[in-house]
Amino acid sequence: MRTILCAAATLGISASLALSANLPSTHVRGEYIEARTADVYTGPCFANAEVGLTGDLAVMGWKIDQGTFEGVNLDGLSVMGAIHASNTLGNVIDTVYPVKAVLIIDERANAEQRLALKAFAQKMGGQLLADVVHIEYQPIEFAVADNNVHTRKAVMTAGNMVKLETRAMTDADQVCHNESVWYQPLTPVEHAMAAYTVSNNFGGSGLGTVWKYSGNRGSFVGTFLVNE
Repeated sequence: MRTILCAAATLGISASLALSANLPSTHVRGEYIEARTADVYTGPCFANAEVGLTGDLAVMGWKIDQGTFEGVNLDGLSVMGAIHASNTLGNVIDTVYPVKAVLIIDERANAEQRLALKAFAQKMGGQLLADVVHIEYQPIEFAVADNNVHTRKAVMTAGNMVKLETRAMTDADQVCHNESVWYQPLTPVEHAMAAYTVSNNFGGSGLGTVWKYSGNRGSFVGTFLVNE
């Protein structure tokens, strides 16, 4: 009897290992950019003046350098998410929900990759990208100065629909001289640095508004890594 039970257990373990080996894998790394309509690098006086009044709009963008998501290869593809929240994003006192989202998916992706990019963005954005009211397929381009995201000088565009552009902050961008990172990035990142917003433009449909926002300390540039 003991021999039979041991054999059954061995078969069960072998079957579990075989099943695990056949599950789709996820290993994705790349570069990230985010721009919001409120300062993320700021002092208490500025943050308190903005909360509840602005900062309810944002765009997030992921450029996948290499990797697969749930078994689908996404090398070189990109996806972006634009959101319209009910309050200042990052507000810990009042809820930001409900949140409407628009996804912009790289038009170069095939049908399988488009579904994977949507699932990837929603995994990264969590509840912020749960209610997708519209999806666009656009040519997405991402570039950083000197091929180095740490310069914080980056540009990401989605056709004529979205343009995000950032640069590193300078001493001249400080007002109170007690500024710090007031809000964290909206999505999991491996590493991110606050940056100055040169352009935060969204001209798509679905969110009930469009915007052209610039000249604030409201962006992040960084890298992400998902390994499951």
